[in-house]
Amino acid sequence: MDLRYFFEISYKGTNYHGWQIQQNAISVQQVIEEKLGALLSAKINITGSGRTDTGVHAKQQFFHADLHDQTDCSQLRYQLNAILPRDIAVHSIKPVIAEAHTRFDAISRSYDYVIIPHKDPFRINEAYMYHKSMELDSLNAASKKLIGKQNFESFSKVKTQVNNFNCEVFSASWHQSDKCTIFHIEANRFLRGMVRAIVGTLLMVNEGKMSIKSMDEIIKKQDRTAAGRSVPPEGLYLSKISYPDHIFEI
Repeated sequence: MDLRYFFEISYKGTNYHGWQIQQNAISVQQVIEEKLGALLSAKINITGSGRTDTGVHAKQQFFHADLHDQTDCSQLRYQLNAILPRDIAVHSIKPVIAEAHTRFDAISRSYDYVIIPHKDPFRINEAYMYHKSMELDSLNAASKKLIGKQNFESFSKVKTQVNNFNCEVFSASWHQSDKCTIFHIEANRFLRGMVRAIVGTLLMVNEGKMSIKSMDEIIKKQDRTAAGRSVPPEGLYLSKISYPDHIFEI
């Protein structure tokens, strides 16, 4: 008899063309499925909590898989970490209720975008180098315009196949930490390219090229060309995914 398990993982996305399996390119999902399948001598299909794009990192990502109900989670975690590449790590494996789903049951997701002011050889592919001074008061005032349930089509990649562009942003703010500046945003869902487009737009506010008030106008237009550029992927981290407690009560 099979049982569903949630795997908590993290990865550095530099060497991968995102999370999702695709033709002619290596992805995080592909590597995990191959290693897990080899370990268990079976074809294993995994379902992630969401996609990350090429070069984007994950401090916390989840996927689920249906495995034998006698699986030793501690041993499987040790064995899987031993054969996975160094840039992918498994932190926990937990049994969940049968209908639990890593994507559809997520209550919220959080992202961090990391910006450094100077060239740093120890943070190559891990942060975005941006030389201009950071006006945190203006950035935080503009970020407040994002909070609430709104249509975020202006910050979505074009030709994205979704049922709607509505997202509920719970928090959005900037702070400085360890010689870098971090943008943190939490929402119930995110559109493709949404965080990078938001950060790029907010940086235009930081530079005085857009006003704080213009954020309202950009959102209302529901047009990607109304917003600013997308910042590079290397500064973006999927940082946290939250689930209701009851799915782990098994």
